[in-house]
Amino acid sequence: MELQLDLTKQYSFADYLTWFDDKRRELWDGFIKLMSAPSSHHQISSGGIYGELYLYLKKKKKKEKCKLFSAPFDVRFPKNGEKDNEKIYTVVQPDIVIICDKTKIDKRGCIGAPDFVAEVISPSTAKNDMEYKYKLYEKEGVREYWIVFPHEKIIQSFILEDKKYIKNGIFARSEKIPVHIFNNELEIEIDDIFEDFD
Repeated sequence: MELQLDLTKQYSFADYLTWFDDKRRELWDGFIKLMSAPSSHHQISSGGIYGELYLYLKKKKKKEKCKLFSAPFDVRFPKNGEKDNEKIYTVVQPDIVIICDKTKIDKRGCIGAPDFVAEVISPSTAKNDMEYKYKLYEKEGVREYWIVFPHEKIIQSFILEDKKYIKNGIFARSEKIPVHIFNNELEIEIDDIFEDFD
């Protein structure tokens, strides 16, 4: 029997945990946002970023205490520090996250702001990632946010300063993008992230 949910109703993370089907969803202030399966361009771009970050963290494992995750991975943003599942109404699944405070990681994913988030956009998600999620991540204190444009092969990078995002730059082919949370010690070749798409 197919799960029937009311898209006009507000749900909590406790409700979200009862939905056992193969559909991907996020909760924005309690309201359901359905997610479609990612395209091959999306997956290649996301995989390229993940691979570069993974290699760096593996090499620096004695130095860095950060954990890397890729979607689907739930990130919950509680209001006023309230961690009761019935009182959490915002749950997102960023494409890539890095969390350096291990107390934020539990069996359900992450509770609180990751240090780094990358979202790979598609025409159907561009407005969400550039507006709603930008404001959400800024408000919640995500230290570094990348918006990845796979078709254009560019990445827009934002860094949190004084609780506001400032643009760190727009990085294109033949350039390197620094990872700010690692004090720019890691710079990733844009050409190593994107492949030529047909």
